Amino acid sequence: MRKHVLIVIGLIVLAALAFWYVISRPDQARLSVAAVSGEKPQITAPRTQMVPTIAVADAVGWANGAKPTPAAGLNVAAFASGLDHPRWLYRLPNGDVLVAETNSPPRKGGGITGTVMGWLMGKAGAGVPSANRITLLRDSDGDGVAESRSAFLTGLNSPFGMAVMGDWLYIGNTDALVRFPFKVGETKITAKPEIVVKLPGGGNHWARNVLAAEDGKTLYVTVGSSSNIAENGIDAEKYRANILQVFPEAKTFRIYAAGLRNPNGLALEPHSKRLWTTVNERDMLGSDLAPDYMSQVEFGDHFGWPWYYWGGYPDKRVDPPNPALQQYSKRPDYALGPHTASLGLAFASDAKLGANFANGAFVGQHGSWNRKPVSGYKVIYVPFADNGYPVKGAKPVDVLGGFLNAKGEAQGRPVGVITDKTGALLVADDVGNTIWRVAAGK
Repeated sequence: MRKHVLIVIGLIVLAALAFWYVISRPDQARLSVAAVSGEKPQITAPRTQMVPTIAVADAVGWANGAKPTPAAGLNVAAFASGLDHPRWLYRLPNGDVLVAETNSPPRKGGGITGTVMGWLMGKAGAGVPSANRITLLRDSDGDGVAESRSAFLTGLNSPFGMAVMGDWLYIGNTDALVRFPFKVGETKITAKPEIVVKLPGGGNHWARNVLAAEDGKTLYVTVGSSSNIAENGIDAEKYRANILQVFPEAKTFRIYAAGLRNPNGLALEPHSKRLWTTVNERDMLGSDLAPDYMSQVEFGDHFGWPWYYWGGYPDKRVDPPNPALQQYSKRPDYALGPHTASLGLAFASDAKLGANFANGAFVGQHGSWNRKPVSGYKVIYVPFADNGYPVKGAKPVDVLGGFLNAKGEAQGRPVGVITDKTGALLVADDVGNTIWRVAAGK
């Protein structure tokens, strides 16, 4: 009996050592981020992992007046600091800025997955409770610093996207699109939320972005998948991995586009007025797969998730397969590198950052947790042509870096990006608890 117990203990120890061996020797990237970026990224063979590569930068914040590093010819300063996990930004018609101070709702713990997820979130600076607040920032004197702030909306449920349409302010809570009567200039809303449509909650990918559509009557709402590759069954993904189109007066919605693992940024390209989105792709195919991307989106598009990535490459882990979808899976327009967590999206239509940043898209890359070496942790710019698509052969240009210090720790992590009323770029930094303002001039 004792011998049997010792054998069992020995096997457990060996299994633990094997697990630690895999964790401590993560899959190494064989390509640069640039090689997996652009119109034609290099798509290598998948390296399927039973245990994901874990290489997230430790969140430490900004010390001793440190700040990000802007591109040549630009400068950066704090527009507002001392915030509580600011994730998303929205500019009101009068120039006031709304910031969603928010985070994931409480997650169910337990099990290896829950334990690892909780550890990762804490390590990356995302382990804080959600403030569930929209704060209004106002720069009345135009000096590039918000001298006043007010708790504009409170008591929300992991709010994210914001949009004014008509006499309403729409907010994307994690479980519902809600709206409030609104007049420009108000500094506080006390009315109770009106539910426009309920949205699926729980699981992964809690953020719900909102954009007023080009018709001025409907809204686009993003709903990311609840899992990595539908490992909990496709039924758990109903109305998820989608961009929804909401009809607020009828309080109904339809699926506008599907097969988008985690769509986040939404913006209308200024020349064509077409809808674009940024998307976080799947994990556990190795450090070089699959590329996050940005793409123009049309009604009825399907981008392949969970069965396919990058326009038709099959993910053989997904069961049952869906061979009929392969020929209809839309290839994205532009790859943004593997595991960069590209979230924020804003076009440069009213930016005043010089000729190098006059026609294109700014993308906030929150940063990887499962790539070695890490990727993202910066704001990039993708040059566009007048036809409404990225310039042929163009690679992303760094606009704001320095979020990682010399030790590889995360001083900040960029998320939402918008332009302010002067044409400067505002960047929400949820680890540094700061809104950074990037402007022209040294």
